Amino acid sequence: MALSFEEHVQKALDSLPAHLVPALENVAVVVREQHPDDPDLFGLYEGVPLPERREGSSSLPDTIAIYRRPLEEEFTDPAELEEEIRVTVLHELGHLFGIDEDRLAELGYE
Repeated sequence: MALSFEEHVQKALDSLPAHLVPALENVAVVVREQHPDDPDLFGLYEGVPLPERREGSSSLPDTIAIYRRPLEEEFTDPAELEEEIRVTVLHELGHLFGIDEDRLAELGYE
């Protein structure tokens, strides 16, 4: 039985090393249809990256949105779609950890 889009997102999160999981405590990962201003966007991190946070500051949860429609339209092969969902989740998590676009591209998470 094929996994749903949401299950692929969860599978990507579940694959994270255990030592990274505590950093996700105040992060909401959500699946949305598409970004209203950029319908081709696969994912978006909104928040304050961990390296930029001040000690003891509290804030609303950061959000990582994974956009279903552009991913499903671009990757029609189920295996490719699963891989691109994983790459997109890891790319956006990279922003949480303060990794910029150039470094993410070097790491293969474009």
